[in-house]
Amino acid sequence: MNTFSHDTFISPFTWRYGSEEMKNIYSEVHKRKLLRRIWIALAKAEAKAGLVTDEQIAELEAHKDDINIARATEIENEIKHDLMAEIKTYAEQCPNAGAIIHLGATSMDILDNMDAVRLKEALNIIISRVDELINTFKTKVEEYKDVPCMAFTHLQPAEITTVGYRFSQTLQDLIDDRKELEFVLDSIRGKGLKGAVGTAASYCELVNGSELSAIELEKAVMDELGIKAYDAATQIYTRKQDLRVIAVLSSICATMYKFAADFRIMQSPPIGEWSEPFGKKQVGSSAMPFKRNPINCEKIDSLTRFVSAQYNVAWQNSVTTFLERTLDDSANRRIILPECFLATDECLSTLNRVVSGMQIHKSGIERLLASYGLFSATERLLMELGKRGANRQEMHEVIREESLKAWAEVQAGKDNPLLTYLCNRSEINAFMTTDEIKEYMDASLYTGDASKRCDLVISRI
Repeated sequence: MNTFSHDTFISPFTWRYGSEEMKNIYSEVHKRKLLRRIWIALAKAEAKAGLVTDEQIAELEAHKDDINIARATEIENEIKHDLMAEIKTYAEQCPNAGAIIHLGATSMDILDNMDAVRLKEALNIIISRVDELINTFKTKVEEYKDVPCMAFTHLQPAEITTVGYRFSQTLQDLIDDRKELEFVLDSIRGKGLKGAVGTAASYCELVNGSELSAIELEKAVMDELGIKAYDAATQIYTRKQDLRVIAVLSSICATMYKFAADFRIMQSPPIGEWSEPFGKKQVGSSAMPFKRNPINCEKIDSLTRFVSAQYNVAWQNSVTTFLERTLDDSANRRIILPECFLATDECLSTLNRVVSGMQIHKSGIERLLASYGLFSATERLLMELGKRGANRQEMHEVIREESLKAWAEVQAGKDNPLLTYLCNRSEINAFMTTDEIKEYMDASLYTGDASKRCDLVISRI
């Protein structure tokens, strides 16, 4: 039997990333219990055709949880077939029913239906995590929808937005991700019971002469498992299904990557508006004791990048299982399916903790508004001047000249003198008093309908 400890390689997903709930779904014990559940469902359906007795089903039920990985591994080392090893292990535990386990089936009748069940279980966990994150973002949007802050385009100060409106962009994406998740979850189907090349020939032969057809046998099994079957399959269900699953996980990861990357920018001291939760004894750097690095958002960006890269693997799997089946997909599916779910699960939980406990620094917000907010307010002033009959092009040039002079002062580390410069221009004074100029140069009021749009996003939840 293989034993695993920190003395040998183990995946970081074994002990570092992902919830215990998700790890359980992709554990060997849970997998083997699902396999036995499918064999029992098959036996029950075959009993309707007179092929299996009630006593045999009872024996299978009695040992459905008696997983013995050590014995199965011992057998596999000898016969070099993992599913047959599990069948033989189960059969040893069931002397009366052992002969009918897997009757009529090929390996992928069992394994692909098992994977379909796990996909549904794992997707339900992801949906619950997304729901938690949506509610966390909703709270932030509501709390900060009216708090003005600098917006950036091209990573340069632009106009004014609100903190809540910035959160609402991610909230909106998460709501869309949630809908895509539901669609994919509802679309999950198993292979069904269709045999070696998908024609169900073995089952047709088994039920021949009974009142049960192979299609009815398949439906009975799938009803017992609580999943639907594809109408057509080869030896496997179409690997486009895996591609859809990886695609929706990748899409969620894109939402998280974008927000986490922006968070890292917002935590950078030159901006300094946000920061991650930071424990009293948390160490930011082994060399620089003062550091407070955004390690959680960096982890999110690292793991989501990993998930996005698996889309190509799933794509290749969907096109290179030639004709009715090859094993091009088999080994990597043992890796990419659980690890994509575990990585996405870890990132959703981490981001929820970050957003729930994050600090929003009003001093940083006000500092940026004081330095750059006046520049964005010039557009508001320009609009009002146009409404009062001023020549838009002439006013644009006046404001541009004074803005460039003021920008040079800000770049030199001085206070922004733009308001003073504009109040002293006779071209503007011809249309507005000094007090009016100051009123329209209040950047905090130049947030458009950001607050209302926050409410529109929230209303979609």
